Amino acid sequence: MSCPDPEKTAMTPSAPTPVDTSMAHRTAHATVTVRDADGAPLTDTDVTVEQVRHRFAFGNIGFDLIPLANGETSGPVENVFGGAAPDQGEHLAALWLDVFNTATLPFYWAGFEPERGRPDTERLLRTARWFQDRGVAVKGHPLAWHTLAPDWLRELPTAEVAEVLRARIRREVGDFAGVVDTWDAINEVVIMPVFVNEEHENAITRLCREQGRVPTVRLAFEEARATNPSATLLLNDFDLSSDYERLIEDVLEAGVRVDALGLQTHMHQGYWGEEKMLAMVDRFARFGLPLHLTENTLLSGDLMPPEIVDLNDYQVPSWPSTPEGEERQADEIVRHYRSLLSHPSVQAITYWGITDDGAWLGAPAGLVRGDGTPKPAYDALRRLVKEEWWLPATTLRTDGEGRVRVSGFLGDYELRVGGASGTVALDEAGQTVSEVALTS
Repeated sequence: MSCPDPEKTAMTPSAPTPVDTSMAHRTAHATVTVRDADGAPLTDTDVTVEQVRHRFAFGNIGFDLIPLANGETSGPVENVFGGAAPDQGEHLAALWLDVFNTATLPFYWAGFEPERGRPDTERLLRTARWFQDRGVAVKGHPLAWHTLAPDWLRELPTAEVAEVLRARIRREVGDFAGVVDTWDAINEVVIMPVFVNEEHENAITRLCREQGRVPTVRLAFEEARATNPSATLLLNDFDLSSDYERLIEDVLEAGVRVDALGLQTHMHQGYWGEEKMLAMVDRFARFGLPLHLTENTLLSGDLMPPEIVDLNDYQVPSWPSTPEGEERQADEIVRHYRSLLSHPSVQAITYWGITDDGAWLGAPAGLVRGDGTPKPAYDALRRLVKEEWWLPATTLRTDGEGRVRVSGFLGDYELRVGGASGTVALDEAGQTVSEVALTS
């Protein structure tokens, strides 16, 4: 994909939002009344408080864990974008689950339904449930996209393409409802009607060119919304220029309900830096919608030359991770996550890959080397997510009315006294009041 420079193409540059090192908008200070199973307050009692989940969506793709979730321990990797060998599954799963709470699964139509009428539903559904059973939220990517549209779709007339796409969206959203409730409803619409493939034109590009961008977006959102009214639906793009801003304006003016905006930042040519990143985020925050940084990569090896326009055009026989690159990646990932969490509009960050094994474009963008050992960037991100921004098991004492003060990042917390426990959710930043009943 190409990656326009958002600094050069912004409609109206704006001052970046200052980094809020206090993270006040991400934290709560809750006065919690702790009661026993009968409702009586537990006064002057030691209570163990421990965070169990972040409210913020720290995401990564779950492609590499599909074989593990399906009991596939050997054989080829059945994933259109490659992936780790199945025998690495258990090891990678442990690393993945120790940091991330949101998984993106691949619903690329060409790989999901290479033969019409034979979708890979059961395999992806088992994978989604595997993540759900481990407390991980699951997102599907994407429902509509011109790239990786199935070849069999090209043979259909445009009107039938539209109907088949509608049916595809209804089927996936319906089959996965309750397990996958967040979707990139449509992907990369800015380039969709003008996308050129030297071999042949795909059917989704033809559809979008003939009926227009906004009607194509409306098709995807309305079919998904009608099938699962409670789903969270994203408009997602890599083109972060003013063209995307105009598309968003047109879509919203047309009355299409968009739940969140997806912003891709594959930084194969180097980290943009905090000022540039926050200026870009500010431009899209003006729409008043939650922002999801849906596809993030930072390299631990040589950077792609700056003159490359379409990242897919860079082809090298080997692209290794290097010690110097790994140190740079670790520094940049901390800066990247700190700056994004400082912006109140950012609701989710999805890193694009746990491992270098089978990584997109062969780039050394993973947080784990091909041999399974964590890079410094993995350790640095884990320290942020599970140490600096995490409350470990802590003993507090209730007052004479059974109250205890819990302070931490927004999320879910477990309170324990002896063999009894209960949970409390810190959902609102600032000062809050709550209560929890402990049961055995």
